[in-house]
Amino acid sequence: MAHNAELGRHGEQLAVDHLESRGMRVVARNWRCRLGEIDIVARDGSDTVVVEVKTRTSQDYGHPFEAITPIKLARLRRLAIAWCEATDAPVARLRIDAVAVLAPTEAPALIEHLEGIG
Repeated sequence: MAHNAELGRHGEQLAVDHLESRGMRVVARNWRCRLGEIDIVARDGSDTVVVEVKTRTSQDYGHPFEAITPIKLARLRRLAIAWCEATDAPVARLRIDAVAVLAPTEAPALIEHLEGIG
C-alpha cells in the first residue's frame, strides 16, 4: 500500500508540473469532503478545472484513463460542485480534466492530459 500511495503522490506532482507548464495555476491539492477527494483544482484563465490524476507504472491492467468510469465521472461532477460551494470561489466556467501518468521504474514518465471529460 505504501508503494501505491507513493506512486500516487509522485504522479500527482508530475501532473501539477505539467499543468503549470501549460500556464495553469494550481489552487488546491487533495481537497476532501464527505463525498470524496479532488486530486487537483486549478485555474486555466477564467476556468476552474477539477483534475483527476491516474498514475500507473505500466499498462498491464489497462490505460490509466480506463479507471475513470461513468460512476467516477459522476462523483467528480458532485465533488466539483461541492468545492465551489465550500470555497465560494468565483467560477466563470467549470471543467473536469484527466491526467494519465505512466511512470515506469526504468524510463521517463509519460503524461497525457484530456480536457473537458465531463
